[in-house]
Amino acid sequence: MRAVVQRVSAASVAVDGAVLGVLDLPADSLGLVAFIGVTHDDTPDHACRLADKIWRLRIFHSDDGPEQSAADLTAPILVISQFTLYANTEKGRRPSWNAAAPGAMAQPLLDELTATLRSLGATVATGRFGADMKVSLTNDGPVTLILDV
Repeated sequence: MRAVVQRVSAASVAVDGAVLGVLDLPADSLGLVAFIGVTHDDTPDHACRLADKIWRLRIFHSDDGPEQSAADLTAPILVISQFTLYANTEKGRRPSWNAAAPGAMAQPLLDELTATLRSLGATVATGRFGADMKVSLTNDGPVTLILDV
């Protein structure tokens, strides 16, 4: 599994003009947007490990000491499925999607990741799997990290 994680000061996702997920952040608060890709050999264990990594990743500033994680701050997370994270662009100008898992495999693993985040204490908003989503976010920093498990 692969994630592109961004630290944000605002984020939302809409499908067909209807907002499905939003991070309601008070002023001067931050959250995370996690774009998640699934490949053919991913397992529920990968989903749980990636969820834990996202939740405990120390990418928030702290005025009084070490960097903090979403877990330390109970920062909310917007999770978006994104099969394009497994695009292969080595040949030509047309990406190949062969490395991305099919929806029947990917959706349960994305659901597992989301459920694991919630069981760890995260407030999680989501989009709709397989939909044409419009994601809006304000990247803070900017901070963007690629995580693989």
